[in-house]
Amino acid sequence: MAEVGYVGLGVMGGGIAKRLLDAGHAVTGWNRTREKAQPLLDGGMRWGDTPREVAERSEIVFTMVTNTAAVCAVTDGPDGILAGLAPGKVYVDQSTASPDNTRALAARVAEVGADMLDAPVSGSVITLEQGKLSVMVGGDEDVFNRVLPVLEAIGPKVFHVGPNGAAVTIKIASNLQLAVQMLAFSEGVLLAEKSGIPRAKAVEVLLGTVVASPMVTYRGPFVLGQPDEAWFNVNMMQKDMILALELGRQLDVPLPTTATTNELLTAARGMGLAEKDFSILFEVLAAMSGVGAAS
Repeated sequence: MAEVGYVGLGVMGGGIAKRLLDAGHAVTGWNRTREKAQPLLDGGMRWGDTPREVAERSEIVFTMVTNTAAVCAVTDGPDGILAGLAPGKVYVDQSTASPDNTRALAARVAEVGADMLDAPVSGSVITLEQGKLSVMVGGDEDVFNRVLPVLEAIGPKVFHVGPNGAAVTIKIASNLQLAVQMLAFSEGVLLAEKSGIPRAKAVEVLLGTVVASPMVTYRGPFVLGQPDEAWFNVNMMQKDMILALELGRQLDVPLPTTATTNELLTAARGMGLAEKDFSILFEVLAAMSGVGAAS
């Protein structure tokens, strides 16, 4: 069992920290809002007053925060993770952030004798609860093998992708498809509905066909009614789409469906839907086609 730290205890980060606790690891955590961490503290997690303190107490310290700026906020400065690292420690960032920043951060981690992996996950709240997350890992293979037993407590499928930055790159490549699939599914439902097929029936039938990927299977029903709390909101999804578009420009890869879907996410924000789950794309398209929104 390892001494593990976790910084960023939101819906996904908190759920991962719980899995690490349940696996028997000693976990020290930090979050900007301590109240969100209370259930974990009640379950045996220790509290660190700063990200630095979490790193100082841990052999392996994880982060999962909202974006590149948030990664910098918890790693830099006198209270940041970098200040708490030492030779032999491993820093694992699970955020979806800029690959360029990930590589630069890995070099800074190496300067203090520690190692860094980028290890974003693929899956949703449901996948996390079911213990079915996939973990993609970038970094030195020997470091990956050292940390592998801990990563396997997070999800059963753990892939070493390549050097630092490779995992977050494939995570971006994965995430752009979530929104693109959601938009395509919405188009199909609306086409069926405007032809006279009830929305619920269209959803039922489409989810019984080959188009029902795992993502469509658990998110498709949201066109009939949004979840009480967003699993992954419009702002977060658009952040990932913009990361994808930036990579596309750098690598000369055209991303036409990503660009179109990103514009619909912008429309969602303009309609005041930024905090809704990104499946709200259906309602944006419904409004454009003159169909009533989901209840």
